[in-house]
Amino acid sequence: MKTEALREVAEFDIVIIGAGISGIGAAAYFSRGLPAKSLCVLEARDNIGGTWDLFRYPGIRSDSDLHTFGYEFKPWRHESAIADAHLIREYLQETIDENNLARLIHFRHRVVRSEWSSADAKWTLTVEAADPVTGATSTKTIRTGWVFAATGYYRYDQGFSPEFPGRADFQGLVVHPQHWPEKLDYSGKRVVIIGSGATAVTMVPAMVTGSGAAHHVTMLQRTPTYIMPVPRVDRVAVALTKLLGAERGYAATRFKNIWTEWAIVKGLRTFPTAGRRLIRRENIKRLPEGFDVDKHFNPPYNPPYNPWDQRLCAAPDGDFFDAICAGKASVVTDSIARFSNRGIVLKSGEEIEADIIVTATGLTMRLFDGMPIVVDGQEIDIADSVAYRGMLLSGIPNWAMAIGYTTSSWTLKIGVMCRYFIDLVKHIDARGYSRVVPRPLPGMDRRPVMDLQSGYAKRAAAILPKQGPGAPWRMAMSYQEDAKALRGPVADENLEFAAAESTSRRRDERHRANV
Repeated sequence: MKTEALREVAEFDIVIIGAGISGIGAAAYFSRGLPAKSLCVLEARDNIGGTWDLFRYPGIRSDSDLHTFGYEFKPWRHESAIADAHLIREYLQETIDENNLARLIHFRHRVVRSEWSSADAKWTLTVEAADPVTGATSTKTIRTGWVFAATGYYRYDQGFSPEFPGRADFQGLVVHPQHWPEKLDYSGKRVVIIGSGATAVTMVPAMVTGSGAAHHVTMLQRTPTYIMPVPRVDRVAVALTKLLGAERGYAATRFKNIWTEWAIVKGLRTFPTAGRRLIRRENIKRLPEGFDVDKHFNPPYNPPYNPWDQRLCAAPDGDFFDAICAGKASVVTDSIARFSNRGIVLKSGEEIEADIIVTATGLTMRLFDGMPIVVDGQEIDIADSVAYRGMLLSGIPNWAMAIGYTTSSWTLKIGVMCRYFIDLVKHIDARGYSRVVPRPLPGMDRRPVMDLQSGYAKRAAAILPKQGPGAPWRMAMSYQEDAKALRGPVADENLEFAAAESTSRRRDERHRANV
């Protein structure tokens, strides 16, 4: 079913911003749990998928297993537990088709401003709508009681790329993974990938395999990084599916993986020295004899950088290590002095020659696509807000943000979050309220909302919301903790409920008339 065009001024009960994995999941949950509510999904781009459609660099895949990264209500049926982006997009499209969600999604609709009025307990969204044929934009106005912001946490139009001295001197091509050219031919070329995060670890093996393989790929990192081989196919999941069927096998696998992942993260963070040894031992097994594992894959103790201080990089079936063993890829650990006309000159004086340089240097973080959020005429500084139960923000009524886990599968949190959202909306309706806003205690200690030491998290600390020292103001980073917190009582002393001011005035007028 095609989406009906939005009127110049439209009104909905709930507007979901973003049609990525969070927004599509929210639409499915809300259409089931709140069937009487009118829903709308606004997507700024011209396709579903968010990250999984935007990024087109070689080998793009999940770094979480799809039995937990997928939705609890829709089994992951592909054999590969670590999935390529096109399989994830297919899964999302199936979710839309099976839940009749296409009618809700409006593409090329970018929300550029959000204004809340306590007088009528409504958000007024200013939306720029682009014509699919001409590209001409028009402005539409949408009024809604609730906003569910599934916009992700980074800028879609701009990745993070440091200014490297001499960049203009390089005579080859410089490309950021977030803006990968559609027909980039790297066959037979010398490629240097700057960075050692999940993107770089994914690209290295992908670029040295197949008919269009690069001549050689070098991963250039400033400091050593942790990389662990993981099985691409979950054999236990395959066995459980055969034994129990698709639905029950998926549920059993999901349960297994949730607790396995929790145990691994908990164990590595509790016993970091033992974790280092375990990862080092696995690396030695996978790499050629005599390879300097400590130089490239054993981060320094001073300052301490332990497993899961940053997200651990996964190498499905050890493909990253296989590329090194085959001599098709290498790792260099050093700092960049400058770019040259032939490649990159390192602080050590060594020069790495390259035809293509890939700046896999990270994301530029930004919540809600950078739109102004105005409450009763006052623009809100998101950095002054505190996250309540990891989804509502202090000082912003009837607004939920979809932020998943950094140490676990992103989508696990979206599921429990959506269930709490449904319960909260029902709670408000049943008691005649129109709005809810979290209010933190005065003087409460605040700290960055993200618990990682990654470069992108540190760079964004000043513009992101804060978290408090304990529940419900602390950003839980485990499914087990959230499943308990978000399935408990809906309301507590930290939430302020009220009816719309116009409704309250009408009640007072009726009361005076009856006296």
